[in-house]
Amino acid sequence: MAKREVDIVVLSDIHLGTYGCHAKELLQYLKSIKPKAVVLNGDIIDIWQFSKRYWPTTHMMVVKHLVGLIAKDIPVYYIPGNHDEMLRRFKDFQLGSLKITNKLSLKIDGSNVWIFHGDVFDVVMQHSKWLAKLGAIGYDMLILINRFVNFISAKLGSGKVSLSKKIKNGVKGAVKFINKFESTVCEIAAENKYKYVICGHIHQPEIRTVVTENGAVIYMNSGDWIENLTSLEYNDGKWSIYKYTEDAVAQVIDINKKKQAKETPKQLMATLMQELNMKTNLPGDMNNNIEAA
Repeated sequence: MAKREVDIVVLSDIHLGTYGCHAKELLQYLKSIKPKAVVLNGDIIDIWQFSKRYWPTTHMMVVKHLVGLIAKDIPVYYIPGNHDEMLRRFKDFQLGSLKITNKLSLKIDGSNVWIFHGDVFDVVMQHSKWLAKLGAIGYDMLILINRFVNFISAKLGSGKVSLSKKIKNGVKGAVKFINKFESTVCEIAAENKYKYVICGHIHQPEIRTVVTENGAVIYMNSGDWIENLTSLEYNDGKWSIYKYTEDAVAQVIDINKKKQAKETPKQLMATLMQELNMKTNLPGDMNNNIEAA
C-alpha cells in the first residue's frame, strides 16, 4: 500500500499508558502516512498515571514506530505537556533527528508558527496540580465507563455517545474555560507576530481565525487520541484536521500484533538504541519551505 505523503504531522494528548488511549488506531494512522516531520505536542506518555501493570503491546508498537521515524532521520520534535512534564528537564536534548523542546517556533512558507502544549494557561494546573491529577484519574475512569456504555449501545443497535463531550458541552464553566484558553493564546500569539498558533491540552480539535487587538491569528488544536482520534496535518500549503473515524484506508491496516517479540525492558532499550544507532546529528530541514524561526 502506498503511504500518503504529509509535510508535517502534529500529534498531542495520546496518553500512552492509560486505558483510554487508542494506540491501535493511532498506529494504523501512522502506518498509513509518510511524514516529512512530526511534532509531538505534549501528553504523549501519561507519566502521571503510568503503571507497570498496564502497558499493552500496541502502546509499545507506537513508541517503536516513532523511534523508527527518528532512525530514518525524519525530524521529530517532542514538546512535553503536563502529563509528561518530567521530560521538560531534558529541554534542548537531541538524539539523531529527535529534539526535546518546551515550545517550537517555525517559519513555514513565510509565516510564523508557534507551537506549544498549552498547560501553561491552565489555572488549575498552575495552582492546584493535585486537583488536576485527580481530575485526570476521574477522566480515565469516565472513558472506561464510556466504552462499556458504547458496547451495550452497539448491542442494542444504537449509536456511540461521548459522555465527556456531553459533560463539557453541558457545563458552562468548561465551555467558558475553553473559550478563555483559546482567546488568551491568540492574543499572546498576535502580540508576538505569529500568524498561526498550535496547541493541545484541552482535547478539542479546531482550526479557526481569531481576531485580536493586534490582528488576526489562526488558532489550531490537534485534539487527542482518547476521544476524538485527531491530528493536525500540513500539506500542499494548507493546514487541516485529520480524523481517524473518516479514514477508511487507515482503519483496515493490519498492525500485526502477533509478530511483536516479547522483550525485557533491558532488551527493549538495547533494541531502540540499536535502531537509533546513537546518531548525534542535528535534525535536518523539514523541507525547503520550512525553517526554524
